[in-house]
Amino acid sequence: MARDYNLAKIRNIGITAHIDAGKTTVSERILFYTGKSHRLGEVHDGEATLDWMAQEQERGITITSAATTTEWKDHQINLIDTPGHVDFTVEVERSLRILDGTIALFCAVGGVEPQSETVWRQADKYSVPRIAFINKMDRSGADFYGVVKELHSRLNANAIPITIPILGEKKEFLGIIDLVDNCAVYYDESSGGMKFEEKPIPPEMESISAKQRLILIEKVSEVDEKLLDKFCADEEITKEELSLAIREATHRGLVCPVLCGSAYKNKGIQRLLDAVIAYLPSPVDLPPISGKSKTGKLEQRKPGNDGPLAALAFKVVTDRHTGKLIYTRVYSGVLEAGTHVLNSTTGKKQRVGRILRMHANKREAVERLNTGEIGAVIGLSDTITGDTICSPDDPIILEAIEFPAPVLSIAVKPVKRQDRDKLTNALARLSEEDPTFIVETNDETGDTVLSGMGELHLEILIDRIKREFFVDIEVNEPQVAYRETINSSVDWNEKYKKQTGGKGQYAHIIFTLKPLPAGRGFEFENSVKGGNIPREYIPSVEKGIIDAMKDGVYCGFPVVDVKVTLKDGSSHAVDSSEMAFRICARKAFKKAFMKCGPRLLEPMMSVSIISPEEYSGGVSGSIYERRGIIVSMEARGNAKEFKARIPLSKMFGYATDLRNSTQGRATFSMQFEHYEAVPVSVAEEVLKEYKNRQ
Repeated sequence: MARDYNLAKIRNIGITAHIDAGKTTVSERILFYTGKSHRLGEVHDGEATLDWMAQEQERGITITSAATTTEWKDHQINLIDTPGHVDFTVEVERSLRILDGTIALFCAVGGVEPQSETVWRQADKYSVPRIAFINKMDRSGADFYGVVKELHSRLNANAIPITIPILGEKKEFLGIIDLVDNCAVYYDESSGGMKFEEKPIPPEMESISAKQRLILIEKVSEVDEKLLDKFCADEEITKEELSLAIREATHRGLVCPVLCGSAYKNKGIQRLLDAVIAYLPSPVDLPPISGKSKTGKLEQRKPGNDGPLAALAFKVVTDRHTGKLIYTRVYSGVLEAGTHVLNSTTGKKQRVGRILRMHANKREAVERLNTGEIGAVIGLSDTITGDTICSPDDPIILEAIEFPAPVLSIAVKPVKRQDRDKLTNALARLSEEDPTFIVETNDETGDTVLSGMGELHLEILIDRIKREFFVDIEVNEPQVAYRETINSSVDWNEKYKKQTGGKGQYAHIIFTLKPLPAGRGFEFENSVKGGNIPREYIPSVEKGIIDAMKDGVYCGFPVVDVKVTLKDGSSHAVDSSEMAFRICARKAFKKAFMKCGPRLLEPMMSVSIISPEEYSGGVSGSIYERRGIIVSMEARGNAKEFKARIPLSKMFGYATDLRNSTQGRATFSMQFEHYEAVPVSVAEEVLKEYKNRQ
């Protein structure tokens, strides 16, 4: 039976970083030193405990966030290891939504990399307190103080080192100096880092450690009045006072404590665990969770087992044997097995079956989840990501999770016709798991269209369909998710009449169609006066327009950033109907759209490329070849970082091309930035393809 912890002794934390910064290696060391696992699983050997999916083990990357629970110094730590690849940013988004604190991991050589910035902004969005850990201090070219500077300059973080590295004559990483405890820490490599010694600071490090400790005290004093008074009075500041001040400032997001180490060499992880306990918040250290009551009034739920149940479903996993696992974070009250709860998002009552505490893909059955705990629930079949689970007597709806829109599409079909139902079932279950995976059917072509966050994202999903659901499928070339919009305005008058011998169909509408600024989507305004169009038909007009927008007019892609103002029209006492007005609006919108200078929009990607200096000419050339624009270039040691904007349609296969042209030494990452009008020549090509498909 799981042990019940005091709420103040619970830490819900995640590890976030750019790909290959060492997140999973750090997680493995945490599990080893806390006694959760008894051997060190290495990512490169495909044996990491938290990388349990076959696809993760084969590729050596994290694809899905893995949850586990462990203990350190009489505290419960609920840990989530998140992916670093931009294609799986949804896993970071939903994890940060329910975490109380996070470890932001940085490579001592790579520094603040592109995805590091993305996850940092995500943490800012949810106001998640964080500590930074500069990993891979054993690597050639490691620059601890350089990375700290980047934290200030690129992330605008008030980063304050609380440990600094001890380097040998040849810059080898020997140990760390703890500036709060004011001691040196050396690790015994023969014991896998399990044994370490605290010693006096070596003479050659006394000067720099005294300087860094003074900087630490000064920085924390700036945001803590009690400490400032003692500092100004030149009074001695105790370890306990300094530690408490760092803790409070971290909770308020005013400082970011920085530690260092080498997870692979088993150095610095115990100090990192101490920092998690000392500086990251428990559920009671943060403001109560807010949500809307049944009447729409804003309410707060204080953390505590004695309050009414309020929990958020933040992840859905399909299990072949047990069905749906609903990963849930409890904010107040207790979630007990066998009880009935309310899904306040859908209004449905459900029975809680079994409750599991997860350790990657292994599980431990428990009777309940207390406030502040994270676990998986079996039995909530009608629950999806972002739904609120609460007490039927005290309903509340917590803020849902926002997810980015997918930018890449492919068409698939089963190799065997008899596998259609199996494919439909597989896609339904995978789309339940992943809100950024969208499945649609193209009515005109009959294709099943899958949309996702990038090539790797869709590649993994296709692999899972084949392995987990045993469906062989054919995949067509990726299709870019273009959008359509207009350049100008038009007034339109459309009459729809159809007589079939019996009751006919009649609808008449007059409207204005005009463009909106980028990102505004769709607006519909009803300005009909005098009841010329009966009120019950107005929604049908809007539905008809939305139908036309969804199917596309110009090239078959969804229409965005337009406004329709319905001004007038007429109806017939017998022949008018909701369907007649819906058909009329659909036809009218398509005709009006083509009179407004239709434009095709394409997704533009923000691309960051890091390449050795000698290949910079080829890299810049490859950007221009892809209709890209270089936004900035800056030196990063003996490498150069390019920041560019490139159309997604030109990024297919870029990873292979970049590897080939730089002997595998350059890396890149990309993320969706905005939609932009395509050149006329490109629009003509897309239009030609659209007509061929028809």
